[in-house]
Amino acid sequence: MATLLYRLGRASFRRRRLVVVLWLVLLAALGGAAVAFMGPTSTNFTIPGTESQRAIDALKQEFPEASGATGTIVVAAPEGQQLGTPQHQAAVAELVREAGALPGTVGALDPFTTGAVSRDGRYALVQVQFAEQADEVTDEQREAYEESGSAATAAGLRVEHGGEVMSSVPEIGSTEGIGVLVALVVLVVTLGSLVAAGMTMLNALIGVAAGMAGLYALSSTVELTSTAPVLALMLGLAVGIDYSLFITSRYRQNLLEELAPEEAAGRAIGTAGSAVLFAGVTVIIALAGLAVVDIPFLTIMGLAAAGTVAVAVLVALTLLPALLGFAGRRILPRRLRRGGPAVASAASTEGFGFRWARLVIRLRIPLILVAVLGLGALALPAADMRVALPDHGTAPHGTPEREAADLITEGFGPGFNNRLALVVSSDSAQRTATVAQEVTAALQGTENLLAVSPPNPSRDGLTMLLAVIPTTGPTDPATETLVQRIRDRVEPIDGTDGTEVALTGQTAVGIDVSAKLAGAMPWYLLLVVGLSVLLLMLVFRSLLVPLKAALGFLLTVGATFGLTVLVFQQGHLSDLVGLDTPGPLVSFLPILLIGILFGLAMDYEVFLVSRMREDFVHGDTPTQATVNGMGHGARVVTAAALIMTSVFAGFVLLDDPVIKSMGFALAIGVAIDAFVVRMTIVPAVISLLGRSAWWLPGWLSRLLPNVDIEGERLRRHLADPEPERVPAGV
Repeated sequence: MATLLYRLGRASFRRRRLVVVLWLVLLAALGGAAVAFMGPTSTNFTIPGTESQRAIDALKQEFPEASGATGTIVVAAPEGQQLGTPQHQAAVAELVREAGALPGTVGALDPFTTGAVSRDGRYALVQVQFAEQADEVTDEQREAYEESGSAATAAGLRVEHGGEVMSSVPEIGSTEGIGVLVALVVLVVTLGSLVAAGMTMLNALIGVAAGMAGLYALSSTVELTSTAPVLALMLGLAVGIDYSLFITSRYRQNLLEELAPEEAAGRAIGTAGSAVLFAGVTVIIALAGLAVVDIPFLTIMGLAAAGTVAVAVLVALTLLPALLGFAGRRILPRRLRRGGPAVASAASTEGFGFRWARLVIRLRIPLILVAVLGLGALALPAADMRVALPDHGTAPHGTPEREAADLITEGFGPGFNNRLALVVSSDSAQRTATVAQEVTAALQGTENLLAVSPPNPSRDGLTMLLAVIPTTGPTDPATETLVQRIRDRVEPIDGTDGTEVALTGQTAVGIDVSAKLAGAMPWYLLLVVGLSVLLLMLVFRSLLVPLKAALGFLLTVGATFGLTVLVFQQGHLSDLVGLDTPGPLVSFLPILLIGILFGLAMDYEVFLVSRMREDFVHGDTPTQATVNGMGHGARVVTAAALIMTSVFAGFVLLDDPVIKSMGFALAIGVAIDAFVVRMTIVPAVISLLGRSAWWLPGWLSRLLPNVDIEGERLRRHLADPEPERVPAGV
C-alpha cells in the first residue's frame, strides 16, 4: 500500500497541472449538476415497521385532503377581554377567510365552529390546511402565511403563526465560518507559513465543495433530510483540513531531511497518506454502518457524510501532492527554505511532543488512573439521558413557531402543542365505528389525558381518526408514559376481527424511533467496532492496540454524553452555548454521535500510533518508538484536534437546537478523545505494554494481509540500487 501511494504521490506531483485541471473540471461539472438537479431537503422522518408510521401511512391514504402540512394561527384578545365580542369575532372571521384564500392552502377552519376556543374565551386556534407537505411549501407561500392577520392585529388582537408548516430547514451562514477562520489561524501558527496554511485550507475547501456539490446533485433523486447536508459539511471540513495537514506536515519534515520536493511528496503520500487512507476508511465504515439501523433518514445522513469524507480522502491523496508541486520549498517558513544550519537545527530540535511523551511515560500509572476516573465522573450525567424528537416549544425565543407554541400553552395548556392521533380501521364501516367507541371508552380516566375528540370518519367510513390531547407537552416524561398507557389500553382491542388501532403523533414517533434505535444499537456497534478493530489489526499488526483503541473510545463517548446531557438536557451552562430551552436530546443523536466519534477517534489513533509502529518496525525500542511517535505526531494531532474542534464549535452558533447539540457534542468529543485519550492514555498504555503492544498471534498474522502502512517495503524499495521507476504518463 505504501509503495502504491508513493507512486501516486510522485505522479500527482509531476503531473500537477493536469491533476489540478482535472479536479477543477470535476468541481465545475459537479457544481453545474448541483444547480441543475438540486431538490428540496426534507424535515419528515419515516420509521418503517413502527406503529406510529403505520398510522401516518393510513392517514395519508384515507384522509388525502389532510395529507399536506398544517398551520395553526393562534389568536389572543387583550387581557381582560374575550374573542366573542362582535368586533373581535368579525376580525377572527376575516382572518379565517384570508387564511383560507392564501396560496397553497386548501382551507381554514373557524374556531367558533370547531370549538377551538379557550374556556375563558380569550384564545382561539385557526387550523389552516395546506395542499403540499411542509418540505414542498414554497418560501413565498410560507411568507404569505406568516403575514396573514394584519386586520386582526389592527383590531387589537395578538396573532402568532405556528404549526407544522413553520418547520424550518437549518441555514448555513456566516457564524460557522468563525470555526474555519480559527482553523486557518491554527494552521498558520502550526506550519509557520501562510503559503502552507493557505494551500492546506484550499485543498480542504475544494474537497468539501466537490463533496457537497455531488450531494446536492443527487438530492433530486434521493430525499435528503435537512440535517444531512449540515452533517456532511461539518465532517467534510473537519477531516479535509486534518488529512491535508497531516500529509503537509510529513512533506515538510521530508524537506527538512534534504529530500528533493518530488521525492518528499511521494514519501509523504506513501507514509502519512497510508494513515490518512485507513483513517478515512474507518470513518466511512462508521458512517455507512448507520444503514443497519434501517431508518431511512439516518441512512441518508450517514451515507451523505461518508461520501463527503471519501472525497476528502481522495483529494488529500491526489490534489494535495499536485498543489505541493506548485508550492515547492515555499511550504517551509522563510528561514528554512534555503537549507543549511537552520534546517539542520530545526530537524534535530525536539519539540513539546517529545517532552510530553517522556513525562507521560514517567507518570503513566497515575496519569492513567486520573484520566480514567475523571472521564468516568464526567460520564455520570449520561445515566439520566432522555431522548425525544424536537418540537416548536424548544425553538429559539423570538421565532414565529416558538411564539405560537408559547401562546398555545398559555391559552390552552401544553398538551395542545402535542396532539396525538389514534387511527382505527377495519374492513367494515360499522365495525370501525363500533371499535372507535370502544377505544374512546377504554381511554376514559387515563392519567394525564385531557380529552379525546369524537371520531372523524374517512369518506368510505372504513377508517376513523380520534384526536387525543394530553395535559402535558411533547417532551414531558408524563406524555411518554401516557403514550405507553394508551397503547396498553387499546392492545386488547387491536387485531380483533381484522381491526387495527394505531397511535401516532410527535411523542409516539419519538418513542418508536428510540425503541428502534435501541434494538439496532448492539448490531451497529458489533458491525462498526468489529470492522474497525479488524482494520486496525491490518494497520498495526497488533491485537492489543486495536482493543485498547476501542476501550479508549468508550471513555470518550461516555464523557461526551455526560457533558451533553449536563448542558442541553439539564441546562447547566446552557447560556454559554446560546440554548434557550433545555430538554431531551434529539432521538438519533446518541447513535449518530457514536458512529461519528468512533471514526474520528480512530483517525487520531492511526495518526499517532502509525508513527510509533513505523519506528518500532525500523528498530527502535518500544519506549523510544512511543516517544518518537508522540514527538513527531503530537504537534500535528494537537493542531488537527484544535481545527476539528473549532469547525464543530462553529455550528454551536447556529440557532437550530439539533444542529447546536450535534456541534457541541462533536467538538467536546474530539477534544476529549484527542487530548485526554489519544495523547495521554494511549502513550501511557503502549509504553506500559512494551513489546507485547505489537504482538500478533502467528496464525492470525498469516491470515491477515500485510498492508505495510509503516512503509517497511517502501524503504526497501527506495534502498534498492535499481528501484522500479514510475512509468511515464502515470
